[in-house]
Amino acid sequence: MRASCADDFDAEALLFNQARQRILDEVTPVSGEEKLAIRQGLGRVLAEDIISGINVPGHTNSAMDGYALAGESLSGKSLETFEVIGTAYAGVAFEKSCGQGQCVRIMTGAPMPSGTDTVIMQEHVEKTNEQQIKIDCAQHRPGQNVRQAGEDIAKGDVVLAAGRVLVPADLGVLASLGIGEVKIRRRPRVAFFSTGDELRSLGEPLKDGDVYDSNRYALYGMLSRLDVDIHDLGVIQDDPDLMRDAFTTAAEIADVVITSGGVSLGEADYTKTILDEVGEVGFWKIAIKPGRPLAFGRIGKTLFFGLPGNPVAVMVTFYQLVQPALEYLSGKKNIEPFTVQAVTTEKIRKRPGRHEFQRGILSHDEQGQLIVKKAGMQGSGILTTMSRANCFILLSEQQGNIEVGEQVTVQPFNSLI
Repeated sequence: MRASCADDFDAEALLFNQARQRILDEVTPVSGEEKLAIRQGLGRVLAEDIISGINVPGHTNSAMDGYALAGESLSGKSLETFEVIGTAYAGVAFEKSCGQGQCVRIMTGAPMPSGTDTVIMQEHVEKTNEQQIKIDCAQHRPGQNVRQAGEDIAKGDVVLAAGRVLVPADLGVLASLGIGEVKIRRRPRVAFFSTGDELRSLGEPLKDGDVYDSNRYALYGMLSRLDVDIHDLGVIQDDPDLMRDAFTTAAEIADVVITSGGVSLGEADYTKTILDEVGEVGFWKIAIKPGRPLAFGRIGKTLFFGLPGNPVAVMVTFYQLVQPALEYLSGKKNIEPFTVQAVTTEKIRKRPGRHEFQRGILSHDEQGQLIVKKAGMQGSGILTTMSRANCFILLSEQQGNIEVGEQVTVQPFNSLI
């Protein structure tokens, strides 16, 4: 007798980590690139290393408004008098050289005058008159409050590596190097559709047994957060000919095809059967909860993911298996999940056999310790728990029940979404 989706152990099902690795082994990053203005590159994947052609800062400069002088002048242990010989401004080179017992009034960012290597903050000097100040030398050290040329970026440094997803700070870094355009990898093309005679579009009346198609909207939201081009092909009825045409069309326009529904053992679940006809199935069952029935394979060169029909199972399998594949496909280098340890504030029931992704709420207690609790009932059809939750509680295949006060591994949603 075959295992059902409710069973905790199925000898035919792949372990989660095995399935994830088999998927990634099938993925080759997309080829093709485009040149974009750096503002348009935000959130996109770099196609080449960014190598600095200059030093940043370009010159040794003052980190404070104050007085520039030679650090060796601070060797005394008492109040010393210094002659102010001029003022150095940002963007203007100071022409004179500063000698022993002299200093230069200097503004933040101004190049350090010849003969100086130290800046005393203006709040730490006693001003005698316009041409003279006093400094308590014992309170200061040579080299303070000075930014060295190239201390942030040295000429020839690899500043940003190929495969990096550009974040706002990167745009500032690129601009500081005088770079206005960057080479970006093209976006993978993703086509998706839902399957099922019971599905209705928003605005349509529901008959007995009908449900609104929530999966396409969840999938669209998740895909929209990634660096992909999206093609929504709507709802396909449980008709073999219609589904075969949908698969063929989707594979012609996309690098990846994603469906929801139609991968269980029901008589009207045609996804796996048709995929066997038009492509090849790599595997279709994984030892996870929720989301055991998941078909993965190819239609020609196009990758295919047949996700379950239950809405929470769709989101769990997308985040844990599809999203890493799409990120790797886009050329992104770092796709490993971010996790933390937290203490559970309630008992978590689990039987060994499957890798579970329970929805949780992560927070801090009064002592600042990370704590987590379940976001509610854990059924694969209870989508509101995904809305309430802010993390997954990760429970391995071997894990049994978790008692109050035990530590668990948690994957925060803000590292996924």
